[in-house]
Amino acid sequence: MNRNVLLLAICQALMMSGNSLLITATALVGLRIAPQPQWATAPFALMFLGVIITTYPASMMMQRFGRKAGFTLGALLGIGGGALSAGAITFGSFLLFCLGSILLGAFNAFGQYYRFAAAEVADPHCRSRAISYVLAGGVIAAFVGPNLAKITRQALPTEFAGSYLCIALIYCCSLLLVQALKLERVNHLAMKDGTALIDVVRKPGFAIAVTSGMIGYGVMNLLMTATPMAMAGSGFHFDLTANVIQWHVVGMFVPAFFTGHVIDRIGAYRVMLAGTLGLLASCLLNLSGTEYWQFIVSLVLLGVGWNFCFIGATSLLTADTVAKGKVQGLNDLLVFCTVAVTALVSGQLYHRLGWAAVNLYVIPVILCVTFTLLLCVIKQQGKDKAAA
Repeated sequence: MNRNVLLLAICQALMMSGNSLLITATALVGLRIAPQPQWATAPFALMFLGVIITTYPASMMMQRFGRKAGFTLGALLGIGGGALSAGAITFGSFLLFCLGSILLGAFNAFGQYYRFAAAEVADPHCRSRAISYVLAGGVIAAFVGPNLAKITRQALPTEFAGSYLCIALIYCCSLLLVQALKLERVNHLAMKDGTALIDVVRKPGFAIAVTSGMIGYGVMNLLMTATPMAMAGSGFHFDLTANVIQWHVVGMFVPAFFTGHVIDRIGAYRVMLAGTLGLLASCLLNLSGTEYWQFIVSLVLLGVGWNFCFIGATSLLTADTVAKGKVQGLNDLLVFCTVAVTALVSGQLYHRLGWAAVNLYVIPVILCVTFTLLLCVIKQQGKDKAAA
């Protein structure tokens, strides 16, 4: 494996491990130090805000100054966010904890570009595989993050302060690894890119790639967030719910070991089509019942569907090397705006409409994207036959 791709995969694994720890701890910390209980999840929402407001500027900064400079700044923000959050928990400051959460979100915005950097350092015929290998680092996070939360929860006198200090140390490791990257110097032609955003939107494949990424990530996040509530409503113990979520994360990242190879063989459109079919199968299984095995299989299918949609979309977007800063920045901005919205509305939809309705409402959206991708596959087949 390319040395840079390996380092980026480790950075991805560290970022995702930190995120898993944050998912486990943030709401519990908020509940303890928030002025009122209803504000307990505000820091988690502010993490998404940090991603949204940082993702596009991060992309443009890296286009101008290089990936290494961007990843270095991102790691510093993550270290600062972890340390500030640990101090905020120690002193019981909810405001500082919210600020630390925004900084942690900003780090994640920079970290989302590890996959694009991997595609750039890999040989042209290995780009899809490089993206897959980097995202495969998330497999480690499925097991490391929650266990770190358990180990560090009582490490310091104030509960969870040690967990956030651990996050700062994890991002220190990321900072060191980034310095070992050997990347090309800044492309000065890219610095002068004058492509208008409207021209970016009109680029071939951009709309379907972004839509696939938005729907794949949005549907996955919506159902993943609602699943613990649905399982609790069905009478399942929290330990069983944790097992289901862990298998879901495995479903998200284990396919990344071979998704790139599949894209190279059959193309990104077919892989994204398979992804939307996986999302659809997950919804249908959720509608068929609420047995434990159904939750597990459904969440695994949901993870695999996300993987195919997200990696397929990323593979399409890496084909543009002229306006890559704007293409990648606009893509991630739209995708993570969708993630933020689904994170905020998931609980409301479940409590107001119920588990079955949540699944029913996303099926028409999935079908629309599936039909569009099917047309793209047919069109691509026609081009391949004409070229032959």
